[in-house]
Amino acid sequence: MLVIGLIKEGKQPSDTRVALTPSQCKWLVKNVENVKIKVEHSPNRCYTDEEYARAGVELTHDLSECNLLLGIKEVPVSQLIPNKCYMFFSHTKKMQPYNRGLMQAMVQKNITLIDYECLEHKDGQRIIGFGFFAGIVGAHNGIMAYGNRTGAFKLERVHKIKDYRALIHTYFGLKLPPIKIAVTGSGRVAHGILEIMNLMDVQEVEPEEYLSKEFDYPVYVHLKGNNLYRHKESKTYNRDEFHDHPELYECLFLPYCAHTDLLMNGIYWGNNVPRLFEMEHLKDPGFRITTIADITDDKHGSVPCNLGDATIDDPVYGVNLQTGEQTAPYIPGSIDIMAVGNLPNELPRDASRYFGEQLIKYILDDVRKGGSATIENATILQDGKLTPPFEYLKDYAALD
Repeated sequence: MLVIGLIKEGKQPSDTRVALTPSQCKWLVKNVENVKIKVEHSPNRCYTDEEYARAGVELTHDLSECNLLLGIKEVPVSQLIPNKCYMFFSHTKKMQPYNRGLMQAMVQKNITLIDYECLEHKDGQRIIGFGFFAGIVGAHNGIMAYGNRTGAFKLERVHKIKDYRALIHTYFGLKLPPIKIAVTGSGRVAHGILEIMNLMDVQEVEPEEYLSKEFDYPVYVHLKGNNLYRHKESKTYNRDEFHDHPELYECLFLPYCAHTDLLMNGIYWGNNVPRLFEMEHLKDPGFRITTIADITDDKHGSVPCNLGDATIDDPVYGVNLQTGEQTAPYIPGSIDIMAVGNLPNELPRDASRYFGEQLIKYILDDVRKGGSATIENATILQDGKLTPPFEYLKDYAALD
């Protein structure tokens, strides 16, 4: 029997999202054989303990019976249960230094870790994630920040609005100025950004038009891989080659810096991927961008002036164009950066429903039946030992 435990989120600041909603738990138990679900008591979820209880789900402080523990963010070391199988976003596959202690603790405690981020279709596309709602909230916040800087309009904060349907209603009557927006990426984050562009009646234009014309209405250009990167020698773009050897490519974004007011960044970034621009470009008098929503949010990553996470409560900070130092937002001589690592937590119930649907549709039945190649490829640790695809983490995971 598959006994699923929904763990209490422990990382701070607190995250209220869940892997499975009460109604999804009820559906699983009713419609799938040999599945049982327990929910650890928590005061901070977007769905309350009472809502799970009304759905017939057992609430407990003891998850020792469970053979699959589902969370969202990294699990604090003090909350790890030895010899268990976990699924959560561990943020370890890039050897993130701030999670090395977590990785080492999981090794020591003989834990099996299946990372949501590593669950992929055969073509490399992520199977589940919160990217769509990160794009929704990030695009809203980017537009909001531009309005705050210019004084041209005001938008309400997303987390003060009940749900996504209510958020849509707040756009009625909104008239944006003739702003030029660059949207990067082709995954779920970009799809969320484009959803907001359509809802706010921002018109799409082709790259050639964007770089050569001004408009008297708001427009955006959507830049995907072949628009952004080119092989240094052959001057072509091959998606598989780029993902395997990004160091062989150069970035083509720099000309857009002189024609863009607001950058919505939704591209995946790794250490060898060329940045969209460099810090010295901020000093260029022709650098037009005043606001960046770095939705994929890699510190000093594809957007080098991302100086680190802001928070949902205070999502925007400034960066001095000359010194690169952090400032207050919306002041002269600075660029505004919206960089928040848990954006979907502003629409937690909608984001959780979407996430749980993908988890049920693509993953949990394979777990119940004993696994699959998809799950195997996403298993970073098996009983505390690195699996073959992740042996490059050997030094990172080694105990000091």
